Amino acid sequence: MRKKQRRIVFISLLTGLLIGTSGCGLLTEKTNNEIDPPQEVNYLEDGESLDENGQDTDAMAHGKDAPAGATEAQQLQVYLIDENGLVVPQTMNLPLSQEPAKEVVEHLIKDGKVSNMIPNGMRAVLPAGTEVLDLNIDQGTAVVDFSDEFKEYAPEDEQKILQSLTYTLTQFDNVSAVKIRINGIDQKVMPVNQTPIGDSVSRSDGINIETNGVVDVTGSQTVTVYFIGQNGGEYYYVPVTRVVSGKDNVVKTTVDELLSGPALQSGLLTDFRNTVELVSAPVEEGGVVTLNFNEAILSEQNNTAISDAVLNSLVLSLTEIAGVDKVLVTVNGKSEVLNEEGKKLTEPVSRPVNVNKVEF
Repeated sequence: MRKKQRRIVFISLLTGLLIGTSGCGLLTEKTNNEIDPPQEVNYLEDGESLDENGQDTDAMAHGKDAPAGATEAQQLQVYLIDENGLVVPQTMNLPLSQEPAKEVVEHLIKDGKVSNMIPNGMRAVLPAGTEVLDLNIDQGTAVVDFSDEFKEYAPEDEQKILQSLTYTLTQFDNVSAVKIRINGIDQKVMPVNQTPIGDSVSRSDGINIETNGVVDVTGSQTVTVYFIGQNGGEYYYVPVTRVVSGKDNVVKTTVDELLSGPALQSGLLTDFRNTVELVSAPVEEGGVVTLNFNEAILSEQNNTAISDAVLNSLVLSLTEIAGVDKVLVTVNGKSEVLNEEGKKLTEPVSRPVNVNKVEF
């Protein structure tokens, strides 16, 4: 395979995104054209929690003091819009704050705090001049009160704003939903296109949604899968929520959607070969999903190892499922698959801590 020449800078999900690598095909045509992996990914060790990696998100959301020995910055994720109009997580080193949840929302405002940090090809989602008048967390719901300038967004950005706010705030362990106010008044619909938001919105409402023409909501399900976005020579992971007909096993459906590749019009990439397939049904036990693939899953080290991009897409996608914490990949029933570095994956892989990380 040809030498990798481009270096990827990624932005990260606090809950984590991963690293991408070679063998990435364009759109749904999966080939062996290479992409370079994103760098600086930290994984959770078995039994380790986020706060052990310096990220006590529950304490941060409440505005508690930073733990002893903490630096003067904290890694938090913000969801921005890329050149394809997709909502994309980016991890940034933000100043320590007594109100980190409010601080991170303020980094979503155009021409605001994020203006000198935003990567090329990305843009903030909230209208310039918007003020976060208040933000409090009440029984798992982050209640955000905006100034009138919040209403001054383009109609086509309405869904993106909802998704960005929801995913940015639910990175905190004690936030599961988001409620919007304007000048202290609860909003049941968004102010421009009147999108219903009811009492609150959550991750179950999806991100970068593809309906695939499905109209029978009661006979369908949604899954969120991670493909690869590209901006020049840089790559990043992008979550996509798909509405899928039927209500088959959600783990298998998630893998099937990953293998089907990104939509042609999305501008996204995949690193899965088009001959990859599961050779047996997924097994779920104790928060671990075991996936048994054919040899086509091995595209690295002379077809003896799994690419980082494939492994990362699998782990990111499957750990979006409630109750799934880790992923174990086997090939024809044999464990200890090699990763790109030639190391055996002897244990199930957890969701990474840092991915899509913005560097300055």
